[in-house]
Formats: sequence, C-alpha cells, structure tokens
Amino acid sequence: MVLCLPSFDFDCKYIIFTQIYQIFLSFYSLFFLFLLSLRCLICMKMSNWYDPYMTIYGRPFSEVPQRVIDETRERLANLQSKEPLASIVIIAYNEETHLQACLWAISQIKCKYPVEIIGVDNDSKDRTAEIYEKSGIPYYTEYQHSCGYARRCGLQHAKGRFYFDVDSDTLYPPYYYEVMLDHLLKPGVSCASATYGFFPDENHSKLSLRLFEMTRDLFLWIQHFKRPELSVRGLVFAYNADYGRQEPYRVDIIRGEDGSMALNLKKYGRIVFVRDRRCRAITGYGTIGNQSMWQSFVNHVRIQMKGIGRIFHQTDHYEDEEDNLVKNK
Repeated sequence: MVLCLPSFDFDCKYIIFTQIYQIFLSFYSLFFLFLLSLRCLICMKMSNWYDPYMTIYGRPFSEVPQRVIDETRERLANLQSKEPLASIVIIAYNEETHLQACLWAISQIKCKYPVEIIGVDNDSKDRTAEIYEKSGIPYYTEYQHSCGYARRCGLQHAKGRFYFDVDSDTLYPPYYYEVMLDHLLKPGVSCASATYGFFPDENHSKLSLRLFEMTRDLFLWIQHFKRPELSVRGLVFAYNADYGRQEPYRVDIIRGEDGSMALNLKKYGRIVFVRDRRCRAITGYGTIGNQSMWQSFVNHVRIQMKGIGRIFHQTDHYEDEEDNLVKNK
C-alpha cells in the first residue's frame, strides 16, 4: 500500500510565504514606528543642553546680561592654547543676535585636546565686531563677502593641525570638538562632517522637526557611501588644515564651498560621516526659511530626486550650475 501525502504547488507555497513575510514586515514596521515615536516623546520632555544659550539667541547684544559676556570672555581665555591641535574658526556676517550665544556655548566645551578659538568678521554692519572684541578672542576682518572668502581668511590665520568650520548662528554641544577630533586623528582620514538639528519654535514643533531630521539624516547616511562630499555640511565640517591649504576654498560659487573642499580632500584620505549625538549641533532655519516642515520636506525630496542615481556611483568632478556662480560686477 502506497501512502499519498498532499502536495502544494510551488506557486502556492510562494504566495503563502510572501503573505507571511508581508505580515511580519508590517508588524515590525509598526513596532519600529512605535519605538521611534516613544523616543521622540521622551526627548521632547527632557531638558536640552542648548536651553541656557537660547535665552539670548536672537536677541540684540544690548540685551545680553553683562555676566554672560564677562564669564564667556574668561572661559574662552582659559581655553586658548599656544600650541593648538585644532583651530575653531567662527565666521560671522551681521550676526549680532546670534554670535554671543555661539561664543557662550563654545566657552563651555569639554575637550581633552588643545585648541585655539579665532573669529572672522565678514565686514559686518552691525555690532558683530564689537562682540568679537569683548569676547577677547583674536579676530580678523574679511572685506570680500562670501562664506568662501571668510573660511579662507580663517584658514590663513589658523595655527592648528585641524580646522573647524563654525557658523555663528549655530550652537555646538560640549563634546562636539573632542568627538570630531577622535575621528580626524584616525589613520587615513582627511575630513569629517557631523549632523545637526533645528531648535523648535512657534512655527516648527519638536515632533515635526525630529521626523524631518531623521529622514534627512538617513538619506545623507546612504548617500555618503558613494558621494560623501555631497553629505558634507559646512556648519559641521572639520578637516586636516595642512591638506586644506593645498586645496584653496572656491570663492567663485555662492554655495557649496565646503562640499568642494571635501571633494578635493578625498585624494588625501577618507571623508568620515559622524553620526554621534554628542556632536550634533543645533541651528536656525537658514535652510528651511519660514515655510512649514511639510513643505520643506517636499522641496527637499523634489531636489534630491533629481539625478538620484548618483548615490550608486562615485565621481571626482561636478559641473557648476549657472545660478550658483558669482557674477562679477
């Protein structure tokens, strides 16, 4: 007697397996979103490292308490090294309402490496130069207007082996410089770029900002495998100054001078994309403006989807866009 067992067609088995996999994936996605939302809610209820600095961020210099100015000056003086490993270079153009908060945050950094802090005033018309003066740090005036000219001026005066781009409307957490230097000191690394977030206000909720930032950071992380130079953002960029002096900043473009520098530095070593919350800076809405987070998200997706195939291959050359070139008067 022959026992006949029931059999399933291969296609039927495949369909059943696919359905089970889709159900598992759906539950996993829901669980992941639940954990993500829970983390966002916990983060929203916790105090932030930048809260003290926000008490003066956006306010005119005349409203900054004298105690903050004096204590910042004293701490900055104590941080200055005659033999710095790194140069922290702050560039500013008409940043009276932001610069003091930036300096205050820098004065409270925790860094095991010796540093120097210098400033560049891009020929401001407000009290930016006065703030530099009262902070006690060395600063230089660059009369040609653009981030490229200001960064180049800072590099010319920097003494450190490593150069940190610092935007004066951005706040940096206490361990930002130490963590970045830990990466820069590794063999084969020429430069590093970190991540950054936005501080919430009446037009941008914490939850919407968190979701926007996580989506953006995920894309930058994927992109950095083949095109790390495109994931570089100037406000959180640092590099080997000796290499940088051999690859001068571009001053003929409106934006992208830091990405161009990173592209040129690839010949000297790797570009590291640092995803560490200890060195996640916080900034204003220069890249978003007054539009809603949803509209900003849609605009970013529309821009990034153009030529999305770039993330799958490398290149050492980019064509300049006509609207990004500085027009000589």
